[in-house]
Formats: sequence, C-alpha cells, structure tokens
Amino acid sequence: MTSLRSVGGRAARRWAIDLRPLRVPAYRRVWLGNTLAMFGFQLTAVAVPVEMYALTGDSLWVGLLGVAGFAPLLVFGPWGGAVADARDRRRVLLAGSALLWASMLGLLGHALLGGHPVALLALVTVHSTAFAISSPARSAILARLLSPELVPAGSTLNFTTFTAASVAGPLAAGLIFAAFGDARGLPVAYALDAVLFTGLVAATVRLPAMPPAPPAEGEARRGGLAGILDGFRYLAATPVLLLSFAIDLIAMVLAMPRALFPEVAQERFGGGATVGWLYSAIAIGAMLGGLTSGWIGRLRRQGVALVLAVVGWGLAIALAGLARQLWLVVLLLAVAGSADLVSAVLRQSMLLSYAPDRMRGRLQGVNTVVVAGGPRLGDLRAGAMAAGLGSGVA
Repeated sequence: MTSLRSVGGRAARRWAIDLRPLRVPAYRRVWLGNTLAMFGFQLTAVAVPVEMYALTGDSLWVGLLGVAGFAPLLVFGPWGGAVADARDRRRVLLAGSALLWASMLGLLGHALLGGHPVALLALVTVHSTAFAISSPARSAILARLLSPELVPAGSTLNFTTFTAASVAGPLAAGLIFAAFGDARGLPVAYALDAVLFTGLVAATVRLPAMPPAPPAEGEARRGGLAGILDGFRYLAATPVLLLSFAIDLIAMVLAMPRALFPEVAQERFGGGATVGWLYSAIAIGAMLGGLTSGWIGRLRRQGVALVLAVVGWGLAIALAGLARQLWLVVLLLAVAGSADLVSAVLRQSMLLSYAPDRMRGRLQGVNTVVVAGGPRLGDLRAGAMAAGLGSGVA
C-alpha cells in the first residue's frame, strides 16, 4: 500500500503545476498583484462589451471594440518593448500602470454619467495603449526575478493564475449584472477593477531597479524605430519564434468568439448571468489545463504539439457555434480553452528559450500584439459576420 501511495505521489507531482517560484519573495508579490489585477481586468473585459451592446443593440459595434483595442497594440506594443529594452523596466512598468489606472477611472466616469459608443471606443483605445506600453516590461521582468530553471514554472504559474482570474472575473461580472442590472452594475465592475489594480502597483513599487542589459559585443543599443526594427529582424531570423506567433495569430483571428457572447447569451439563453458563463468557459478549460500542465515540459516535439493545440482550439470553437444547449456550449468552450493554454505555454517557453535578455522586451512587444491584438481582430471578424450572417455562422 505504501508503495502504491509513493508511486501515486510521484505521478501527481509529474502532472501537477510547479509552485517553487512562489518561494521567491519578489516574484510572489508580483504574482499576487497580477492575480488581483487580472481579476479586475476580467470584470472590465465583460463590462465594456455589455455596455456597448446596451448602448447600441448591435454586435457590429461590439466588434468595433476590437479595432479600438488592436490599433494601439499594433503601434505601442513594439514601441513599449523597445523602451523596455532601453530603459529601466520597473520605471516603464510604473508609467504604463499610471496610464492604465487613469483609463479605468475614465470608464467608471463614462458609466456613471451616461455614455456614447464613440466615447467608449476612445476610452478603450486609451486603455489598450496603456496595456501595450506596460505589458512587454511586465513579461520581460520574469527572467530577472527567477533563476533560469524556474522561469518555465513561473511562466506556467502566470498563465494559470491569469486563467483562474478569467474564470472568477466573468462569473463575478455576471453576478454583478444579475444583481444590479446593466445601468448600476457597470460602474460597480469598473470601480472594482480600479481598486484591485492597486495590488499590482504596490508590488511594482517594491521591485528593485531593472536597468537594461548591455548590448551584444559590437552592437549599439538603439531605441525608438531603430530598436523596433532590430527586434523584427531578430524575429525574422528565428523561424521557430516567427512560426509560433503566426500560428497563434491565425487561430485567434479566425476563431475568437468573444464579440458574440452578449448576443448569444441574450438570444439563445435569456441573458442574465449566462453571459458570465460564456466568458468564463474558455478560461475554465485553460485553468484546468494549467493545473495539470506538468506534462508539457516533457514534450519533445513542441512545434507539432503547438499545431495540434491550435487545431483543437478551432474545432472546439466551431462545434460550440452549432450547439444549442448551454452546458454543451460551455463544455466545448472549455475544451478550446485547454488547447489554448497548451499553445500559450509552448509559445512562451520557446520565446524565453530563444530570446536573449537584450531582445526580450522587443519580442514580448511583438507577443503583446499577437496575444492581445489577435483576439481583438477576431472580435471584429465575429461581429461583422454576426451582423450579416447571424451569431451561429459567425
């Protein structure tokens, strides 16, 4: 019996998520702050499309939120990455966080005063700009906080807690709207986001200075457009990274269903808290995938696994579009989320393995464009198709 328990314990450790990075105080503080901030961010991620649909009654307007969110990412994601490689990453993160906080307060004021769809698009643009500036620095500091052998585990922890927040946040948003209704629930969601974000700001303030890494021998440190172009040249010369980014971008543009959730929840399932389940379902699958992610680190052919994960994502989303039972839609979206977690961990592991520290901010900037921009383009695609063909086809 003891032998069986020992074997079972070893098997569980091989599959369970690695918690060793949490023993590092600086990482633990940032991880906790990120967890709180991501929970609040998910409240806003649900509230903004709900507000837009309430203002317009049109999924095309909801899809336009994708354009408002993507354009700043396209410009400021690479720029923020170049700045993160040329300046103290702690200061870059604090500056971006200040702008992000201001945009949260703007969304709160917009909801309280009664808004206009164009004004909401403008606020989303500011919010996305702040995210694009701060995100590369936030991702690039991971390798400064942890020893090399703990970086993959830290990356997996970040993804898993993000998806856990993505489960709890939309469910909480659904409960807020069910309890208060749209008009009163929107400012509650935005206010909670602003309050929870203070945890990440406090953790960032306590970080040590993080000056840029020295350039390679014979290479000058360049900022601005020249630095951005250096990052793209490095990416183009590293096919494994280029392919991983391209595959993820295609999957998100062609199969991201978020813009359809308010309409699907209202027309198929009667609205209310249903919208929270739809937004949470993908994250539920991703969280379960993260909690059992120990096997991912033992994969030998990561490229093949990445392609299979992306194909699994697309098939599950397509089947969810055809389903009419809420439980089945949630289940299929959860399967898609688990596949997406696998692809995300593999892509980030490849980036951390191939990118030197002096390039990590710029490549994280490109990653920001792909990871956050791809779904926004997918939102536009889904909203436009729903307007012409209906939500099921989209």
